[in-house]
Amino acid sequence: MKKRGQVLTRSMVPRLLALVALSGLFVAIYLLGVRPQQLRWGATDEEVMRSVPGDGLVPYPTFYATRGITVDARPEAIWPWLAQMGYRRAGFYGYDLIENPGSANGIRSAASILPQLQHPKTGDVLPISAVAHMVFGEIQPGEFLIWRGDANPPDGVFTWALYPIDENRTRLVSRIRLAYHWTDRRLILDLFTEFADPVAVPKILQGVRDRVEGRTPQPLAAQAVEMAVWFLAMAECAVALWFVLCWRRWGRAWLLTLGSGLVLLFALYAHAPAWTGAALTLLWGAGLAFMHKAHAQ
Repeated sequence: MKKRGQVLTRSMVPRLLALVALSGLFVAIYLLGVRPQQLRWGATDEEVMRSVPGDGLVPYPTFYATRGITVDARPEAIWPWLAQMGYRRAGFYGYDLIENPGSANGIRSAASILPQLQHPKTGDVLPISAVAHMVFGEIQPGEFLIWRGDANPPDGVFTWALYPIDENRTRLVSRIRLAYHWTDRRLILDLFTEFADPVAVPKILQGVRDRVEGRTPQPLAAQAVEMAVWFLAMAECAVALWFVLCWRRWGRAWLLTLGSGLVLLFALYAHAPAWTGAALTLLWGAGLAFMHKAHAQ
């Protein structure tokens, strides 16, 4: 029994080392290939370099992102949708199933302008979830709106700015600057923001644009499908990792895990049509099932 245990232990060592190497590879792919593009989604070079109100509140951010979208409307038509955003307010116009549970105003973000929420004031508390909040910073109606952390100095600042292009079009720009809390438990929320923010903010910008331009907001069922694809891709990664630990020819399983991770990154960060991510994830899942069946024979 001792010899068998030693053999099993020795056989696990290269597998575990391979998984460590795979983790490092994924970190490199995210930091070098995915993250830089996500931090400037939709933004022009000029917008990335431009200083916006609120930049000085967090002078040395760990997370620094500038995103933008063109809206076919004047700033004054966009502003009311920005002014009313927030948890227990109008929502965030993005993934309602994640962002609005427990809100007294219901699961759906507003599909119309709410007069009672059009006059936020500097210092007002802004709930961003059931357990977290920010406060309104400087507000310039029709130009920019700042959300900031309530610490002094603040550890995070979100700026929503409007820049007219011509008489009928405006650039809506989002600037986020966060200083991570490396030495306390708030780092967990910071890391969640690191990976979730690139998914959430583009969806918010699209939600604002669609409402301003009179498009029908995305149905909850469509949001549910997108999220189901994410969870399916995560499950496929977990299954592939298990294959690495269990299969005799674990090198093949390692390659399957690499592919599963790439599929997950695509599902989360490609911002492709939902059917594309769904089709890719389902096909990859079928491939995993086929490979497992072939291995078992």
